Amino acid sequence: MTSKNNKNKTNAEINLEIQNILNDSNNQIQVRGARVHNLKNVDVDLPRNALVVFTGISGSGKSSLAFGTLFAESQRRYLDSVSPYARRLIDQVDEPDVDAIEGLPPAVALQQQRGTPSVRSSVGSVTTVSNGLRMLYSRAGEYPADQEILYADAFSPNTPEGACPTCSGIGRVFEVTEALMVPDATKSIRERAISAWPPAWQGQNLSRILTTLGYDIDTPWNKLPKKARDWILFTDETPTVPVYPEYNTEQTRIAIEKGEKPNYMGTFTSAKNFILHSFANTQSPRTKKRVSQFMQISECPECHGKKLKKESLSVKFAGLDIGELSQLTLTELALKLEKTARTKVVNETPNREKAIVAQRIASDILTRVEALTRLGLGYLSLERTTPTLSPGELQRLRLATQIRSQLFGVVYVLDEPSAGLHPADTQALLRALDELIAAGNSVFVVEHDVSVIRHADWVVDVGPKAGTHGGEIVYSGPIEGLRNVAHSQTAQYLLTDTDSVDSTTNQLSTLSLRQPTAWLKLADIERNNIQGLSVEFPLGVMTCVTGVSGSGKSSLVSQALVELVNEALGQKAHVDSPTGEADLLEQEFETVTNGKIIAGMDKVSRLININQKAIGRTPRSNLATYTGLFDNVRKLFAATEQAKARGYDASRFSFNTVKGRCPNCEGLGFVSVELLFLPSVYAPCQVCHGQRYDDETLEITYRDKNIAEVLNLTVEAAYEFFADEASILRALAALLQVGLGYLRLGQPATELSGGEAQRIKLATELQRTQRGDTLYILDEPTTGLHPADVSMLMAQLNGLVNAGNTVIMVEHDMQVASNSDWIIDIGPGAGDEGGQIVAQGTPDEVAKSKTSRTAPFLLM
Repeated sequence: MTSKNNKNKTNAEINLEIQNILNDSNNQIQVRGARVHNLKNVDVDLPRNALVVFTGISGSGKSSLAFGTLFAESQRRYLDSVSPYARRLIDQVDEPDVDAIEGLPPAVALQQQRGTPSVRSSVGSVTTVSNGLRMLYSRAGEYPADQEILYADAFSPNTPEGACPTCSGIGRVFEVTEALMVPDATKSIRERAISAWPPAWQGQNLSRILTTLGYDIDTPWNKLPKKARDWILFTDETPTVPVYPEYNTEQTRIAIEKGEKPNYMGTFTSAKNFILHSFANTQSPRTKKRVSQFMQISECPECHGKKLKKESLSVKFAGLDIGELSQLTLTELALKLEKTARTKVVNETPNREKAIVAQRIASDILTRVEALTRLGLGYLSLERTTPTLSPGELQRLRLATQIRSQLFGVVYVLDEPSAGLHPADTQALLRALDELIAAGNSVFVVEHDVSVIRHADWVVDVGPKAGTHGGEIVYSGPIEGLRNVAHSQTAQYLLTDTDSVDSTTNQLSTLSLRQPTAWLKLADIERNNIQGLSVEFPLGVMTCVTGVSGSGKSSLVSQALVELVNEALGQKAHVDSPTGEADLLEQEFETVTNGKIIAGMDKVSRLININQKAIGRTPRSNLATYTGLFDNVRKLFAATEQAKARGYDASRFSFNTVKGRCPNCEGLGFVSVELLFLPSVYAPCQVCHGQRYDDETLEITYRDKNIAEVLNLTVEAAYEFFADEASILRALAALLQVGLGYLRLGQPATELSGGEAQRIKLATELQRTQRGDTLYILDEPTTGLHPADVSMLMAQLNGLVNAGNTVIMVEHDMQVASNSDWIIDIGPGAGDEGGQIVAQGTPDEVAKSKTSRTAPFLLM
């Protein structure tokens, strides 16, 4: 392949090198006429058996080329050979709009999507390390003298043979107590003492059924006999009885004796069963939110959180049962396995056959674990559930598993594998990608990280800008050729101090540092691996908290700091209501913050925590509704002469109300189509053709566009369209300032990345009047951002600081860290080896630290 980072080649030499590489038709992929999303009939030739990086500013079209075109076509070809029954079990992507692709091998996509969160999916199951451990305990474990040998399935919490019967292998039990269901015991049943029961008619219905069954619904709950209370709340019986809505207990009894015809027959359900059934089966987030408040979660009393039967937990290896071994970090697990894996078995070894089995299985597990620790994941434990992992962590787990799979001739397509990685960990990632290529594979990576781009054999720069201004190939070839492409947004960020022109990064770092106006002092902080830490955050400046992945940055800033400041301000932190077992467990595993603020709160009047959580869980939430600009857009439509003549108000133009939305898809724009032998697919609504509204509403236009056409505008196009509307322009300008001009106004929240969601929240905040003395906390705001977009983001954050506010952010991006006023570096390592302040001060001061793993990467 090419020699990397050779900056002395002429353009002629680079062009000759490109031609030589692509002359071998057996070693290239040829794409012709790609039109997925914003791609403009793109033609591009790519080498195989190489690290190819697709880059370009956010929204330029690089993911459309790598995933939407190359991976999608590879999967389509494979699925054509698969039976329809098997095909329905595979998560299929759309068929790409492309004329031809030649030389495309089978592809494996490693994306940051986490899929449906499951409490049964863990680090151990995703990496298959748990499979090896189960075999190890089955074949080489130390059994009690009187116990038979167990098969490997008996050590899995996901099988009937292994799962603890009390908690069904979850390790936690969901409980519904009387105190939760009846918060005010002085009320009667008629007065809705049982808050857990459904509201409205259904709750009334259950009360009427109790009347038929002979219970007094007018006596205060605490005056009813315990036996009666327990039956009403906890019984599994479901009697069906006649109901007479207006009768009391005595009148009902007489009516039944006389054989009087009831209004209807009603079936009783206990409050507990109603809650558990609703939580498990409802598709309504609102219902789940309501019933979850009556549930509490606790450690299983039978297995003590280890998820397995007693017989399985009685088997030991290295003195630990498999539940205890799974609680160790991967680094600790490697140490436990090392002795067995490295032991040389000789003829004289006691129990020689068992020792050989133990050595081989332990050696295989150790190899898998070492692949994970090399990718900077040694701080994770096998039992850690996947819903609690970041997208970057999850992608690296899958990458380590692929390295072990030893496939040959495959194209691996990765989505920003450096996301959430400290620069020191990125070096290990690059070594892992090189291993895949050395094994005879091709690696295609969508990336913004400059160190990954510099490491590439081949760079495809997509752009030149975002959305409709992107979708073209700016450059395709070895990296040294990109340096000479003047209109490339990426090229300027690849230049180093020794290049002929100054890079934007180095220009930024010459800005004078701001001085703190005060200090926010925290003492005795305890949260996850932060233990007894005291720290001072400067106010009135921009602070960047750095450190390797898992060192404790988010525990300190996004959790401990946020909670303590909220408490000091008398604000209750917003907690999203759980919508499934995974959410409940995630909340239960959240540890409590200990510590206190000892100074500086008199200088903080407000806290704004801008995280990467989604701006909505359904397609009904979108950029326009979240920022509030849609309210003003609807008012404009309602103010038109057409709308006034028909009596349409602003709510007519909401796709969330019955008035104007399409009755077929109820304003979603698509419907779910059930296919017999294929997975359910979402298809555009046949009535409104994806426009969300009924025909009458779509007849109303504002400046020749109807409401659906306005929602389809990009932020950039909308800024021109609403040029005379100051209230709408304010929101659009804020979105443009954080690099989101390529998003559509009506783009569903479910299609947005975590980084995009965070920047939408920031833009929403930017359009508000600045008050000063506000503390802004951000968690990796540059995730998914090209260096050019990072510069735009930094300009906005600097504006907040210059207005008298404080910005504190967790970051791995050295462009951001180098241009902050203050750095607090956490470490020195991850997990138990982290949680301490390694270095702090100005970027220049931290860069001189001999112990900081961040220092060598600061751009001074």
